[in-house]
Amino acid sequence: VQLQASGGGLVQAGGSLRLSCVASGETFSNYGMGWFRQAPAKGREFVAGISWSGASTYYSDSVKGRFTISRDNAKKTVYLQMNSLNPEDTAVYYCAVRFRGGRYSDPDNFGSWGPGTLVTVSS
Repeated sequence: VQLQASGGGLVQAGGSLRLSCVASGETFSNYGMGWFRQAPAKGREFVAGISWSGASTYYSDSVKGRFTISRDNAKKTVYLQMNSLNPEDTAVYYCAVRFRGGRYSDPDNFGSWGPGTLVTVSS
């Protein structure tokens, strides 16, 4: 599976963005998916995850109530709707495929990392 994330950009604090991650390959719907982010000089941080069917979603405490993850298996796409953005959300956002069981918050359970899309939130 190859992934391509898009939708990043520059937005003012309080604004919204929607990220998309399009997958190639035939088995997208078999896997859970996740969004992670990495700010300058920081490690990769879990943001949100979604099960293969979309029935279960998971969020980090820092984005819960502001971000929403969803997926459209027919379009092989996973989305991250980001509302009420603040400067602390500035990072490169990556989508990834959950190839192993275990916590969605553990990046070691994910692979096929896409190139990422930059989100910059100005104050």
